[in-house]
Amino acid sequence: MIERKVVQYLEDLRTRKQLPLRVALWNGTSVELAPQPDVTIRLKGAGAARYFLKPTMAALGEGFVEGEIDVDGPIRKVVEVAEGLARSFDREMAKGALPSWLTRHTRTSDRKAIEYHYDVSNDFYALWLDPQMVYSCAYFETGDEDLATAQTAKLDHICRKLMLAPGQTLLDIGCGWGALAIHAARHYDARVLGITLSNQQFQLATERVRAAGLQDKVEIRLQDYRDVPGENAFDRISSVGMFEHVGLKNLRAYFEVIYRLLKPCGVALNHGITSSDPDSRSVGLGAGEFIDKYVFPDGELPHVSLAIREMSAAGLELTDAESLRRHYGRTLWYWSDAFEANLTRAVELAGERRARIWRVYLAGCAHAFEHDWINLYQLLAVKPQRSAQGAIIPLPLTRRYMYR
Repeated sequence: MIERKVVQYLEDLRTRKQLPLRVALWNGTSVELAPQPDVTIRLKGAGAARYFLKPTMAALGEGFVEGEIDVDGPIRKVVEVAEGLARSFDREMAKGALPSWLTRHTRTSDRKAIEYHYDVSNDFYALWLDPQMVYSCAYFETGDEDLATAQTAKLDHICRKLMLAPGQTLLDIGCGWGALAIHAARHYDARVLGITLSNQQFQLATERVRAAGLQDKVEIRLQDYRDVPGENAFDRISSVGMFEHVGLKNLRAYFEVIYRLLKPCGVALNHGITSSDPDSRSVGLGAGEFIDKYVFPDGELPHVSLAIREMSAAGLELTDAESLRRHYGRTLWYWSDAFEANLTRAVELAGERRARIWRVYLAGCAHAFEHDWINLYQLLAVKPQRSAQGAIIPLPLTRRYMYR
């Protein structure tokens, strides 16, 4: 009987590893893996056993998303228990999968992937993001800031790093709902082109620009970054939370587009999630497989060394690299807590299945950043102006200008 097999597996696991977990089977049987467990996993039928007997984070997440497993307990404890189960199953899975280099990343496939993730609904994202709807890592100068303050600080941190000045042109690749474009125009008097592949982001960002009275300074386009025309067209380029969608094999071509569009002595900032594995493996324990299937189709994370190599090969000179891993862990817990607090409304807006995906994704990613399974880097680069005097760049000799 499958029930007996599950109970035997749990009793064997209990002798090897204590987890604060109670597992309740469909026939009324329950097994506790430690006294007074914080988390209860309910297997709703015999079919749920297939997810649990090989408990990678991908399998557990799939069972939960598909409604064959229910979970009770604080979401942070749930993620810790899931990690413990996955590690008890197969230590080799901690390594993650090597990149295949076969993902196509055509304009059509990239647009569909972006639409799948971002076009849930603007109201859905507004439930758990800050008021500006900044869907990327915040910047906590002290750690005591609320999310809205930290997100504004991040926008300012980017503009200061770029040395953005009045009248300069800024291309914002993957502009989201327009927060950085509006901030750059309003506070730095820049002229901004923001591009996105998401229809819903395009519509709301355009409305927000109009509401801010910045139509003469900010244009939002529904456009692929590869289709932005011109050469030496922009003084500054920002790309925030977008290059995860580019694909490892396309990184050099991506940075070559930035090089083409950037004026000599121009400055670019790439803010993106990176793999913590030097070989650019996916997140281990099956977490990467879950994200690829349910959250970010075709998403790929390079190690920062690969990103720097491809950026340099495209002709850009790296001038600064800053890890914001701890900042993103804190940001994601803000998002996860807000999502949990608004769970009923999230289900109403996106459906039970999608809400379950985002519960796993937000809490799981917060845990991943906290434990250095993944990282996030801001890479600042310039397009030098070549002359008899050398390779000229516009930045000061020290980083002090970033923190005025």
